[in-house]
Amino acid sequence: MARLVLQQPGEICTNADKGEHSLLHPKDDSELQDVLGWFSDYPVGEYYTEAIRNSIDYVLDGGRTGRFDLLSPEVHPGERASVGAKLEYEVLRIFNLSKAKPLDTLIARAPVDIKATVGDNWAIPTEAHCQLCICTQIRLKENRHRSWLVRAHRSWLYRGKGNKDRKRGLAVHARDHWSVPLYDWANLPVNPLRYLTEEQADEVLAKKPGQVKRLLKMFEYLEGHVIPRNSILTVGAGKDDPVRRAREARGEAERAGRILLCGDWVESRNIAAARGISLRPGEWLALSIDDAIKLNKESASQTTIAEPEPSQLF
Repeated sequence: MARLVLQQPGEICTNADKGEHSLLHPKDDSELQDVLGWFSDYPVGEYYTEAIRNSIDYVLDGGRTGRFDLLSPEVHPGERASVGAKLEYEVLRIFNLSKAKPLDTLIARAPVDIKATVGDNWAIPTEAHCQLCICTQIRLKENRHRSWLVRAHRSWLYRGKGNKDRKRGLAVHARDHWSVPLYDWANLPVNPLRYLTEEQADEVLAKKPGQVKRLLKMFEYLEGHVIPRNSILTVGAGKDDPVRRAREARGEAERAGRILLCGDWVESRNIAAARGISLRPGEWLALSIDDAIKLNKESASQTTIAEPEPSQLF
């Protein structure tokens, strides 16, 4: 197959549907620069990390299905592909943007299409040809993601009629030379359940014994890992109030020599912070009692003399 040769900035785009117009380098595209300026007020990588994690959790639906790995054979390829559709709405919500025609939204009064892929390329629909697109690539095996802002000129899309919806992929050369990264590669948090061995996962996610005993096993195997609320719901998939069961597990965990911290409690957040861990509301962390007492002493005021009992750490 012959190598695709793209037109250069300054030449005329092949998209006759939009009328004759020049291919613009990003620095000469005033709308693109306005959108970049709008994003400069936000921690874009952090917001996208949250949006992608929420989208993956939504598709996996762990609280109902017990699934926690998007790459699992239990997840249909179509479900993985649907992460991009969900991500659009998560991005709108997190950046407080409105759904607006002719594309997905308006940013700095410019129409913008929001695209994402868990593969190698994006499917750019005809209505987005020669329009501004945010193109997000999610590399699941590497647990990272990145987004670019690009004017998806038809001249910079792969040739041919595209798929049955006439969507076309963005040429790699165009992405590398005539797009602007919104942020550099960012890490995607790993669901801590993925750190379990196959045998441990089978034990933690079994139907029996009850939730409390299985949650205790999870905290044992994942001691020191921050465990988000969604992981708690996944372990208790289909059961009543798994978070309540996690709270009920505190006493038995303490008798086994382990403290359960929860980001909903100020004391827990302080103990975690002494270890350099930011524990957010809804997140959990299991520590050995000795470790927790040591950290509590380090984070306490120097005027505090009495060493707390384990149960007082909450």
